[in-house]
Amino acid sequence: MENDTVENGVCSSESENGGQDVRSCDESDASSDDHLVVMVHGIFGSATDWKFAAEQFVRILPDKVFVHCSERNTAMLTLDGIDVMGDRLAGEVLHVIKQKPRLRKISFVAHSLGGLVARYAIGRLFRPPRRENAEDVLPKSRVLQSKGAIAGLEPMNFITVATPHLGSRGNKQIPCLFGVIALEKAAALIGHWIFGRTGQQLFLADDDDGKPPLLVRMVEDYGECHFMSALGSFKRRVAYSNVGYDHIVGWRTSSIRRNSELPKWEDCLNDKYLHIVYEEHCKAHDIEQCEPIVMEDDGSDKLEEELVTGLSRVSWEKVDVSFHSSRLRFSAHSVIQVKDHYMHSEGADVIQHIIDHFLV
Repeated sequence: MENDTVENGVCSSESENGGQDVRSCDESDASSDDHLVVMVHGIFGSATDWKFAAEQFVRILPDKVFVHCSERNTAMLTLDGIDVMGDRLAGEVLHVIKQKPRLRKISFVAHSLGGLVARYAIGRLFRPPRRENAEDVLPKSRVLQSKGAIAGLEPMNFITVATPHLGSRGNKQIPCLFGVIALEKAAALIGHWIFGRTGQQLFLADDDDGKPPLLVRMVEDYGECHFMSALGSFKRRVAYSNVGYDHIVGWRTSSIRRNSELPKWEDCLNDKYLHIVYEEHCKAHDIEQCEPIVMEDDGSDKLEEELVTGLSRVSWEKVDVSFHSSRLRFSAHSVIQVKDHYMHSEGADVIQHIIDHFLV
């Protein structure tokens, strides 16, 4: 196709909505790729942030995946609010699907803030089982009858990489503030000046007509948004987290854990994934049957506990990553994504881990 960039059998092109589409150049592979992988960048980001990972996906799974790197929320647009960005992403996904009628499955791979944006978007795109007359008309053959569908497609993998699921206001949730309570409180007060509506929502300081903070609303099905039903409809949910040296997003918030649940780790698990130091499969918890949690005197608060509890109603695979021995360890937030292949190549084993477990 015209305007395609071709490299080692991988074709990349700019889509109509400004994102980047990555697929196999082999027509026989391209004719059978029925699995849409939507990659979502973080704050101030762009579609190119996922360039390396997208190309690796297509090289390794050429006849399986069609990758779309989102750019509907590029750069300064990431300050407009998680909900506004989520609506844009939902529209972008629907547009891609309508251009690719053979798609049957859908997965999301999201970095940092993009994980929250993706969680909002799937809440908008979710259709319960056997729901008819959906506002976005898609072929009935696509709609599942089990756990529901995401924009008419079968939900497979929902993967977040260094995403602040619990927000950014708790103690040590923004590591660059060094756990200094006064600095953390000041950041919560002025966050909206720097990061706009998005900052308000990350610090759980938003108050839309008396509603709970957006991140709290997103741990249930709220109004017309089926946030938790959508999340629960995916075959797998995976949270990749930096155990340290990530100065933007803390370990606790990215791994959806309480302080007492953070695991001890020593070194890599095997030679193939040198920076994977811990893996845990967490079963879903029934809130009704769980014993009340005693609040820890560690800087956590009731809202954070509500977020942990709510998100724990679905199962998670938690993968902990450490770049403690890397020369670029202080850039762990970007290295874990391989934002720039030449600078952040040490994170390639994390991308390989994502791909190796993608079709499990």
